[in-house]
Amino acid sequence: MTDRRPGHIPVDEDRWVLVAVAGALSFVAMLDMNIVNVALADLSEGLHVSAATAQWAALGYQLPVVALLLPVGRWLDGGGVRLALCGATAGFALFSALAALAPWAAWLIAARVAQGACAAVLFVLMPVLVVRAVRPAVRGRAMSVPATLGPLGAVTGPAVGGLLLDQLGWRWVFLVKLPFCLLALIVAWRAMPEDGAPRVPDRRTLADAVLVGGGLAMLLLALTVGPVLLAFAAVPPLWWWLRGPGGRPVTGVLRAAGLFRAHGAVLASASGFAAMHYVVALHLQRDDGVSATATGLTVLAFPLGMALAGPLGGRLADRYGPRRVAVTGAALTTTGLLLLIPLDGTWSPPDVAWRLALAGVGMGLGGGPTQALVMSAAPAERTATVGSTIQVARSLGFTLGPALVTAVWSLAGTRAGLTLAAGAAAVAVPLLALRGRRSAAGRERTTDTVSRDRPRPWS
Repeated sequence: MTDRRPGHIPVDEDRWVLVAVAGALSFVAMLDMNIVNVALADLSEGLHVSAATAQWAALGYQLPVVALLLPVGRWLDGGGVRLALCGATAGFALFSALAALAPWAAWLIAARVAQGACAAVLFVLMPVLVVRAVRPAVRGRAMSVPATLGPLGAVTGPAVGGLLLDQLGWRWVFLVKLPFCLLALIVAWRAMPEDGAPRVPDRRTLADAVLVGGGLAMLLLALTVGPVLLAFAAVPPLWWWLRGPGGRPVTGVLRAAGLFRAHGAVLASASGFAAMHYVVALHLQRDDGVSATATGLTVLAFPLGMALAGPLGGRLADRYGPRRVAVTGAALTTTGLLLLIPLDGTWSPPDVAWRLALAGVGMGLGGGPTQALVMSAAPAERTATVGSTIQVARSLGFTLGPALVTAVWSLAGTRAGLTLAAGAAAVAVPLLALRGRRSAAGRERTTDTVSRDRPRPWS
């Protein structure tokens, strides 16, 4: 008999509107990762600060996003999703508006840090929202929505930012997201059932935030603007957290569910994608003299292929199982990047574009199934934790790829950088193909079949 009690989603109903909310918020949150980068020169001039100070408008957002993902995941396990999602969405919109109104740099940076903290909550909750909104039988299709729209936001950020700068000025880089946030807030508030309030953060949660947040922040700075030696300073707090009461439950649930290899695949795939995007764009403009407009149109072949393949990947995952489709997608992405390695000055933009499109098809095909593979194996009471760990792997990959490829490129040139990108993407194939080892507590369920057996928490 169908449950019609207030606050419950019946087992035989799917809330695709909530999947759309997850996709829209994933796009907006990832858009903010890159859209500000193209506005840094205008920010520096408009607020009368140095270029180094203006760069903190971007870092002020990125640092709390990466640093707070794991503590937020632990905090939200078992707590109310509706209030947390709506509060984070409202905060994201509010601080984005305050950033647009900034009269001086300190105001802008503070608003961006607060916005990044709200974005960390959104990133953790997106896969959780999808898991709760639909039946396991259609989870692959549902997961493909945020898994496709999120990276699309990252890729299209510079293009959208450049258009806004040319037409309206740098403040609109922050204001453009407000309509999407307000619409998502209204829809989520009306469509999501009441499920209580998130638990109040305790002393352990705050200590975890200091340890893992500080360690990841130092690691991110070392990979972007700081000295590489700063990465060694990140080791003690992260090790202390991993060995303590905050980190042991996280590693325990990943070990029990056999998810370490899947997380490695996400990290490798994100690194390869980010490295490729960085090398190709700079090579076309700096080495081949291609205009910025032609370069932008060429690299858009990747997100176009990704957008077209994303829905197909979800449907195939629901029919044949997420692991097979995830492996196929990773193999196609690797093939596209391998075909880019001979890139030289004789190639025209279309020569580059079709290879990028092939890699994008692979990324779109495998993104949703990979996320469905991970979230379906997560215990129902630990979905927020697993959602946070997969986002940390992806975020570190997006940062690690350009950092590594810059060092390789400066020493050995474009082909070496593209070889590194293809090699990173290739690592994801065996990691996804081989099942991770489960602990005794997790051996009774397989990753491909668990999604068919577990009821939804909102049912």
